Amino acid sequence: MSGGSYYVPASSKWPVLSGLALGLFMIGTGVWLVFDRAGYLIAVGALAIVTVMALWFRDVIRESRNGLYDEQMDRSFRWGMGWFIFSEVMFFAAFFGALFYIRVFAVPWLDGEGAKGISALLWPDFVASWPLMNPPDSSVAGPHEIVDPWQLPLVNTLFLVVSSITLTLAHEGLKEGYRDSARNCLVLTIVLGVCFLVVQGVEYYEAYHHLGVTLQAGIYGATFFLLTGFHGAHVTVGATILIVMLWRLQKGHFTPDHHFGFEAAAWYWHFVDVVWVGLFLFVYVF
Repeated sequence: MSGGSYYVPASSKWPVLSGLALGLFMIGTGVWLVFDRAGYLIAVGALAIVTVMALWFRDVIRESRNGLYDEQMDRSFRWGMGWFIFSEVMFFAAFFGALFYIRVFAVPWLDGEGAKGISALLWPDFVASWPLMNPPDSSVAGPHEIVDPWQLPLVNTLFLVVSSITLTLAHEGLKEGYRDSARNCLVLTIVLGVCFLVVQGVEYYEAYHHLGVTLQAGIYGATFFLLTGFHGAHVTVGATILIVMLWRLQKGHFTPDHHFGFEAAAWYWHFVDVVWVGLFLFVYVF
């Protein structure tokens, strides 16, 4: 299996099965969006994706524990994780770009700026401002209030910033051989991540039921839930990964010199934290 310079894995069924699971999930999503049916296909597809991922990573862990990976394979894993995080950066960059376009171009154009007066004729009483509390189309109700950034969003910002610090301490503890310290800091990181999700749930409830900030509340409500919702999904994934790393740490899988699984999880979590800082500034504050 190993020639000393590059590990050549055995043939695997997981890529094909993961493609089928993802295809099932996407078909179910398309049918649900178009026909408002077949929601069960989404659930089955999601379950299939999680199952394939768990079994695939199980095999990777076994191969690593059996010493089948060399330095070249380690570099391949690092490049792979780096490109994956880059793809996630571009994913959020697209949504931040959409928010920028709406605020800088689209909303002023609705007020007649640069549109040769056409928008002004359609919506003569519309005044460009952000957050957009009064959409130009009267059939769309805007929010009553906006989410105060200095309450729950600020608390969540503190949670994630502190979680990055505790995760860094956990990583440093692992590199120095202080496994108990690494475990305790990792547990604290996971707790902070769960607290973030709980607070975000409370924030969503308040926004929906008391502020009028919903997905139907004009472009402000749509962009708010699109950006923060996708980020919340990433926090959920990141917390799940950290829980797996905690289990592996307890099982003694990592050593001070060989722990890329832990390091990759830390990269992902720090990325999620940086994205939240951008969200806090450009969705909540400015």
